This record gives sequence, structure tokens and C-alpha cells, in this order.
Amino acid sequence: MSWRPDCQCGRAKMGSPTNTFVLPGNVTAYTDAPINARTSGYLKQWFFDIGAKVKKGALLAVIESPEVDQQLVQAEADLATAQATANNSRIQAERYTGLVKSQAVSQQDTDTFVNQAAATESAVHSAQANVQRLKELQQFEKVYAPFDGVVTARTVDTGVLITQGAGAELFHIQALGTLRVYTNVPEIYSGAVKRGAKIPLTFAEHPGTTFTGTLVRTADAIDPASRTLLVEIDIDNRSGELMPGSLAQVHFNTPSAGETFMVPVAAVMFRADGLRVGVLANSNTAHLATVVIGEDDGAMIQIVNGLKASDKVIQDPPDSLIDGEKVTVVKGSGNAGKGGM
Repeated sequence: MSWRPDCQCGRAKMGSPTNTFVLPGNVTAYTDAPINARTSGYLKQWFFDIGAKVKKGALLAVIESPEVDQQLVQAEADLATAQATANNSRIQAERYTGLVKSQAVSQQDTDTFVNQAAATESAVHSAQANVQRLKELQQFEKVYAPFDGVVTARTVDTGVLITQGAGAELFHIQALGTLRVYTNVPEIYSGAVKRGAKIPLTFAEHPGTTFTGTLVRTADAIDPASRTLLVEIDIDNRSGELMPGSLAQVHFNTPSAGETFMVPVAAVMFRADGLRVGVLANSNTAHLATVVIGEDDGAMIQIVNGLKASDKVIQDPPDSLIDGEKVTVVKGSGNAGKGGM
């Protein structure tokens, strides 16, 4: 005698056809950059603290780096020596080149001085490059703002030893005139996402106020892990009302999903080959219907494709349920779920 799983069944309740859905969005600065030290030394002075608005090119801090300063002095002296040596070699080469025509000197000696002049000229170029390198490194003693923005972090103070490299963040600057809002649109709605569309946005810290952003770009690819499309919405923030790092509610308008149904979340089975909902094919046989889901409020889930109004949904199927399996229906089952979104 074979074992049959017990199950409760009910008809899926009709959901309201919807042409809107809301997704959470992460708000980020349009440009976000840590400001690091390019040279080592001690912080001599800083000029802007958190919350300060800075313009591109504004002096943020000055680093004292005596080692670099002395290296530059030495390099300039080495350059002067190389130039003097090169000048002497050039004169000697020109003199021998003139004398060799009258055979007053040998061709071999002339070639030696000509090659020596070329070598010393190359040494001059090398010394010049070293001087230029150290001058540019010395310029990094002054730290400038790379763009217009707001200082959102200052991690150093006067007298602190600064080490060059990506790990030595001095300031953090964010451009807040325009904010980027990123959200992941489910695959089923991805076809309705259009560049240039005006998108309403709401924020918990601004109850009753709706902001409008512009959908500027998408990833143009569905993420295979989440089956969603990453989109970016830009919003004008010159008023400074909004802050990066906050959470936005992104309101999308889509074509009507048509006939939809609401079922308990427990009725949806997550299988390797996709989402399934168990329905009764007849009085005692289970059929696993392939479905496409819409909104999910944690208790009820919207089915936008795969069910019919006449289907009796198995409300809490066992994980082992397979297509065509015989089941025993428990009497007194209610409806699968309440309608509405």
C-alpha cells in the first residue's frame, strides 16, 4: 500500500491587475572618491572638515616631506653636473671632428669622443627626468580637491605621519549635486524599463513628498543569480535635501500584468528548474505548474503567469512532492489567499 501525503487545497484568489510596482533603491553620490596621499611625510595643515563644500582644485591639506625636498636638491645638482660633462664632451667631439678632416687626429679617437658626447647627452636626459619626477612628487605635498563636492570624512589631523598609498585616506569627497539611485528590476518587468523615463521616488525621511528622477542607463543584461536587471536613476539634488547612503522607494509604471492571483508564500516551491506551484489535476493527483511571480509581501505572493481561476492550489506542499503524485486532500481547507495587492 503506497503512502499519500496529506494536503490542504483552495482556489487561488484573483489579484488586482497592477500597472505599478515598488522596489527599494540604493542612493549613492554621483562621484565618490577617497583622497589618498601620494607622498609620505607629516601633515602640516588641513583646511576643510566634514560637511564643507569644496570646489575643484581647492587646497585640502599640506604635507611636509623633507626627504623629497632634499632629493630634489640633490637631483638638480646631479643634473648640473651631467650638463657640464655633456657640454665638455660636445666641445671635444666638435674639435676632433674638425681636426680629423686634416688628419691631425685619428679617426678612432674622433669616434671615441663623438660616442662619449652622445652618452653624456643621454645622462643629461636621465637626470632631467629624475628632477621632473621629484618635482611632481613634491607637488603632491599639497592635496587638492579633484572635483566639486562635499567633504564627508576627514581621517587625519595635524602632525600625523602620512604614508603614501591607497591605504592612507586623508579625506572622502562626494559630489551631491546629482545622486544615483540603483535598483534591481525583476526579469518579468525588464522589458518595460526604458531609458529617459521619469521615475517617482519616495524616501522615509521625507514622508508625503515625491521626487522625480530620470532612468539614464541599465546593465543591458539580466543577472543570472537574481534574475534581475540593474538600472540607474539620476535625481537632481542641488537643493541638498537628499543624502547618499539612504534608501529610496522606486515606483515603476508597467503594462498591466493581466490576470493575476494571490497565493500563500508557502505554496510556492523553489526547484532547480524554476518556481512551481502544486495544483490538483483531478481529485487526488498533484500537478506542478510552472509560474512567474510578481510582488511578494512576505505572507502572500502574486502569480502573474501559470495559474487559472479554476486551479485548486496545494497550500503547503511537502518538499518531496513530485508531478503526478497521488495526494489525499484534507477537508475544510480555505481559500488559497485573499485578493488584492
